[in-house]
Amino acid sequence: MRYGKLELTPRLQLLADWIPSGAVFADVGTDHGYLPAWLILHGRVNYAVASDLRQMPLSHAKATAERCGVRRNISFRLGSGLSVVAPEEVDTIVIAGMGGENIAAILSAAPWTADGRHTLLLQPMSRSESLRAFLAERGYAITREQLAEDRDTLYPVMEARGGKMSLSLGQIYGGAALNRDPLGDRYLIEKIVRLTSAVGGMNRSGDAADAQRADSLREIIMQLLQMREEWRRGDSRTN
Repeated sequence: MRYGKLELTPRLQLLADWIPSGAVFADVGTDHGYLPAWLILHGRVNYAVASDLRQMPLSHAKATAERCGVRRNISFRLGSGLSVVAPEEVDTIVIAGMGGENIAAILSAAPWTADGRHTLLLQPMSRSESLRAFLAERGYAITREQLAEDRDTLYPVMEARGGKMSLSLGQIYGGAALNRDPLGDRYLIEKIVRLTSAVGGMNRSGDAADAQRADSLREIIMQLLQMREEWRRGDSRTN
């Protein structure tokens, strides 16, 4: 960050681009508070809630807001997940920079997020498949998904709302709506390579449970390969 000109990382910039102008939003796990400060500085929102589980990140966020001159536009909350946010306070919720299972746990503890009145912008750093599976099972629908490349790593960003959604195993692992994403092919290849390596390790273990798990992963790999072929066909039509 350069003071006077706040610059976001690619994954945070994608989240910022998706936040509707005039939204009232909560940034859960705000860390340094860059996202709410940027949005207020650029006139995209007038007010934000910034929460974090730990005092030190929240102090960093307050310092960012002070330096950017937007301290009075942000309400800082110390607490776990959405426990410090009331449903009627916000219409847009960002949960980013943590594992997919942690994001799912935060949403599970706040079932009002599936009421259809809130837009959820979710950015898992790992275990994105756990988050997609949770959303499909617990009454949410992913309305769009896009990849952001940040320091040579691909991160999925998801927009979700309360609703119904059915995902194949391939979509749970390879993305719910990435068939037109320019980074989709690389993302699928990375997933295929990782799962293929896991299957190899399970095959070598000689354990019956591992052999059964390897069979399940092979089915996922086959679906990912089919998704990659569909992505390549779609990409060739747009070139």
